[in-house]
Amino acid sequence: MRYGEILTNSNIVDVTSLVKNYDDLTAVNGITFSVNKGEVFSLLGPNGAGKTTTIEILETLRSHSSGSVTVFGRDLFNRKNHELIRNRIGVMPQNFNAFDWLTVSENLSYFKSIYRSNIDIMDLIGIVNLESKKDSLYKNLSGGLKQRLGIAITLINDPDLIFLDEPTSGLDPKARRDTWDLIIKLRNHGKSILLTTHYMEEAQALSDRIAIMINGEIIDSGTSDFLISKYGGSKNIIVKQFTDEFKNLFDKSIVLDDGHRLLINYESSEDLLKIIKALESTGSVNAEFEIKTPTMEDVFLKITGKRISTEGKIS
Repeated sequence: MRYGEILTNSNIVDVTSLVKNYDDLTAVNGITFSVNKGEVFSLLGPNGAGKTTTIEILETLRSHSSGSVTVFGRDLFNRKNHELIRNRIGVMPQNFNAFDWLTVSENLSYFKSIYRSNIDIMDLIGIVNLESKKDSLYKNLSGGLKQRLGIAITLINDPDLIFLDEPTSGLDPKARRDTWDLIIKLRNHGKSILLTTHYMEEAQALSDRIAIMINGEIIDSGTSDFLISKYGGSKNIIVKQFTDEFKNLFDKSIVLDDGHRLLINYESSEDLLKIIKALESTGSVNAEFEIKTPTMEDVFLKITGKRISTEGKIS
């Protein structure tokens, strides 16, 4: 236990009825959520949903309009607690940048001196797998490697809680997956992580729990399995090159627009096994099938009637 720690439960963060107004604009509108110790909690939503404003309040960078927040059991809105909170958090903002003409190790040494940290720089470089780049200038790193350095800098003070604001925005698929692996590694080392993202697959892959946020409000929250079960709809199998006999076994099947594919809903693995056995018994020996399970994208579409583009915009 660290000096000054007053946690009374497993929650690192407790937010209740939080509101942030800017003149006539309500950026955050009465949201409530908690972050448990040792979990990845994601605020999922489009640009302008209020995600960044929310975490900037938790980071003590912005004031609130109303509501209550505790971080590590301490009232955030008592300014006397801010330094204690800041000493125990790590922050990587959107559009993170370091010093172009410093190397990886030099950048880390600089931030180490600011925090007066005792952490070993080479240990940090090892955690984010940048050993081969330790002497490379920041400006020469790829986007994914820059993000890894950004996460290393958030760890410079050995924080208990890490804020990652859209950490993979603009990265190519490989760099995004590498960043996911690093986030999972941090969670497995006991770090609590509050992540904001507009990528549905990212939230589903990384999060212990997800809060769907739009227009300053949290629409629903829970595990991805809970949200998919609640909103995602049925699981489907799409069958190609089927016989008429097979088709006639499934009254509620749907022939898709090309006329050569059959969509069948199923609920359980037992249902799926029956469908596959029916393919065998009806002589559909050349059949091909594709199993489609609901995703967080289906959840968001069901709740809002809209999708989020790769740029984070509602469409």
